[in-house]
Amino acid sequence: MRRKLVAGNWKMNGSADSVRALLQGVRDGAGGVAAVELAVFSPFVYLAQVQQQLSGATVAWGAQTLSEHASGAYTGEVAGPMLKDFGCTYVIVGHSERRTLYGESDQAVANKFAAARKVGIKPILCVGETLEEREKGVTEAVVERQLKAVLDLEGIGAFADAVIAYEPVWAIGTGKTATSAQAQEVHAFIRAKLAALDAKIAQQTRVLYGGSMKAANAGELLAMADIDGGLIGGASLEAKEFLAIAKAGC
Repeated sequence: MRRKLVAGNWKMNGSADSVRALLQGVRDGAGGVAAVELAVFSPFVYLAQVQQQLSGATVAWGAQTLSEHASGAYTGEVAGPMLKDFGCTYVIVGHSERRTLYGESDQAVANKFAAARKVGIKPILCVGETLEEREKGVTEAVVERQLKAVLDLEGIGAFADAVIAYEPVWAIGTGKTATSAQAQEVHAFIRAKLAALDAKIAQQTRVLYGGSMKAANAGELLAMADIDGGLIGGASLEAKEFLAIAKAGC
């Protein structure tokens, strides 16, 4: 049985005070949702604070991206070994906003996936289609292409210690949500693609849903056979809402 993971991507939000309050709320409530793994993803500048406040807690933490390089003259970038220094368990790679706003290619995402694994940080690989791609009926082709870039570089074995997040880009921050059936269909497709290479790894790999999951729809989504948790955006900025989503997965 795959343990569900509810991961909060704070994006570019927060202040020292708001982060302190949010972390305290999540930490205080984590015991009530122990069946679900919790993780938070703060902006880089708050990782030291996150590490300090969550040390000894049952909540994991990570970063929202990383450089594909381990060190060097890359002004403004943050490398995997640096994230390791701050106790990161996970790092998000290939989030749709990184792909669309910052032009990260499938190959660049694959390189970041490899860089995370090289330092022992578990990558959460984001894949998903835009509204235009969904309307053209190429959702599966897009997701398969994004997966293939990583599989070609790292192989199926890499997913034994990684997570995938399906993000229907058209449902992020828009208030729209894929139906549970639509989400399940793509999650099942992803698992089938992995299973064609290694059935055991396919069964153990967690596939999260990253399309505007909230407490109000989490129960229905998390009840689907191949939805193993959520990559939560705005709803993760309120401890009560974030914990309510996790509770739906218990």
